[in-house]
Amino acid sequence: MASTKPKVKIYSTPSCPWCTVAKDFMKKHNVAFEEVDVSVDDGAAFEMETKSGQNGVPVIDIDGKIIVGYDEPAFRKLLKIAK
Repeated sequence: MASTKPKVKIYSTPSCPWCTVAKDFMKKHNVAFEEVDVSVDDGAAFEMETKSGQNGVPVIDIDGKIIVGYDEPAFRKLLKIAK
């Protein structure tokens, strides 16, 4: 049975250091993700706020599960990445 890759979307801004750390984590573990810059995309910012109830970044959507901020244990659990 083939495993399906998780759908990951990272809502971020260029000036957010934790956004960079979150994207680096995904890259290090070969997790494909869509990056959305909410500082220039009002529609994406609205989408992020609707999903998370937050207007701060990063907000990470992993298969519909929302993580606000950098939360490595949550990333590992949802992406099934061993420590």
